[in-house]
Amino acid sequence: MSEANLFTPVRIGDIALHNRIAMAPMTRNRSPGGVPTELNALYYAQRASAGLIITEGTTPDAGGRGYIDIPGLYDAAQVAGWRRVTDAVHATGGRIVVQLMHTGRISHPDFLDGGTPVAPSAVAAAGNIFTRQGPKPHPVPRALEAHEIPAVIASYGRAASLAIEAGFDGVEIHGANGYLPSQFLSTNVNLRTDDWGGSVENRARFLLGAVAAAAEAIGAGRVGLRVSPGSSFNDIADSDPEATLTHIATALRGRGLAYFHLVGGAYGYDAAGIARRRFDGPLMLNGGYDRARADADIAAGRADLVSFGSAFLANPDLPERLRTGAALNAPDTATFYGGDAKGYTDYPALAAAA
Repeated sequence: MSEANLFTPVRIGDIALHNRIAMAPMTRNRSPGGVPTELNALYYAQRASAGLIITEGTTPDAGGRGYIDIPGLYDAAQVAGWRRVTDAVHATGGRIVVQLMHTGRISHPDFLDGGTPVAPSAVAAAGNIFTRQGPKPHPVPRALEAHEIPAVIASYGRAASLAIEAGFDGVEIHGANGYLPSQFLSTNVNLRTDDWGGSVENRARFLLGAVAAAAEAIGAGRVGLRVSPGSSFNDIADSDPEATLTHIATALRGRGLAYFHLVGGAYGYDAAGIARRRFDGPLMLNGGYDRARADADIAAGRADLVSFGSAFLANPDLPERLRTGAALNAPDTATFYGGDAKGYTDYPALAAAA
């Protein structure tokens, strides 16, 4: 046991944090044309008392777009938009990294100028995706040709470089929740028989390649990775998620990454334990935490940081509320996705509520 808790400073790679509370990445659909706005800057600046902010999923390439009004990081306008955000966060002493998310098959031609989403194999996700014309079935994606894959991986490196240009403290590779790297990992989506499919070593090549591309571009100490081994979100399945997580965590040893971020879930095995034993850097856990449980896991050495999602959405001053035991605002689920300031930047802080 240690004396560390949520409010103990910590260094993750090249990034020094004043506490161990992270704001988890949450899609909010409020960046028209993929460009962050002053409203986005206000939203993140309000939450800068977090030790670390992880932005909403941000596509590293135009071919990775999915959903309405999610941001990107592949052109000059997006860099300028994100610079407004990072300047606002840094002005209040915060730290912020951008989550790089290629949606892969979780997209639609409506978001791709009529193009077909890409994936490891031509396997459509079940269900619908919400477009500006309403819900539409997920289309059958186009299987990436082997010669195309290195260029997609390289987009993570280019986006990481642009992230530093935009003032970010680092990047998080989104390897979770059924998006493109997760699709490569998953045995129900990746049906390939070449070097990118089959064994866990082959299925993990895309994810590990994306991490390596970002690390080469900006230094491993500014790169984190988020995974969700065993999650079925976005119609994903893995025949042996424990083996997948073991391979990934082991492969990341010695790379000097800023952190490894494990999405919370009832996976049927001790995912956090595997990650802690196999990975040799800072470990961030997520999922249903309150202060007592977070402090206990940090003190026990089970985690180095804890990320909070919807609680941060509704409580811009969440660290102070956790520190003092104050009541939390309830999130308004009707305003999670899209819209304006309502349910985005109008949640009251303690001082305003008083």
